[in-house]
Amino acid sequence: MKALLWLVLAVCLLANLYVSAMGDGGVKQVLLSVVCGVGMLGAGTGLWLTRERRQ
Repeated sequence: MKALLWLVLAVCLLANLYVSAMGDGGVKQVLLSVVCGVGMLGAGTGLWLTRERRQ
C-alpha cells in the first residue's frame, strides 16, 4: 500500500512539473494542476495516516 502511495505521489509531482513547464496557461493547464494537486494531497495524507507511530 505504501509503495503505491509513494508511486502516486511521485507521478503526480512529475506530472505537475511537466504541465507547468509545457502548458500555455489555459484552462486545461489549471485543471490538470488541480488534479495533480489533489492526487498529491491524497497520497500525502494516506502516507501520513499509515506511518508507524512511536510511543
